Amino acid sequence: QVQLVVSGGGLVQAGDSLRLSCVASARTFSTYGMGWFRQAPGKEREFVATIWWTGGTTYYADSVKGRFTISRDNAKNTVYLQMHSLKPEDTAVYYCGTGLDPVNAYGIAYWGEGTLVTVSS
Repeated sequence: QVQLVVSGGGLVQAGDSLRLSCVASARTFSTYGMGWFRQAPGKEREFVATIWWTGGTTYYADSVKGRFTISRDNAKNTVYLQMHSLKPEDTAVYYCGTGLDPVNAYGIAYWGEGTLVTVSS
């Protein structure tokens, strides 16, 4: 069983930056990737960004490209989501997850708890 602990959410103003962290209790399979998803009130959970433990390939949702950066620290089993130029529409509960297909929610085997990011205008 892998546990994911998420931290870093909070209330910020539009244009501000914020960094989220997701620490895994154990390294998952080398074929797994780590993904960040978010869910705004009344909306479905959506993909934000993902990175693979091996190789470090990254993918981003179009809505965050150029503003968000996902990175990993393999030694610490930690994945980060650095968010810049935040917009009110980025307001959501952010989740991290790991699985074989971390670009899709159904491909996630383990989820962390969410952290709320609120961006005021």
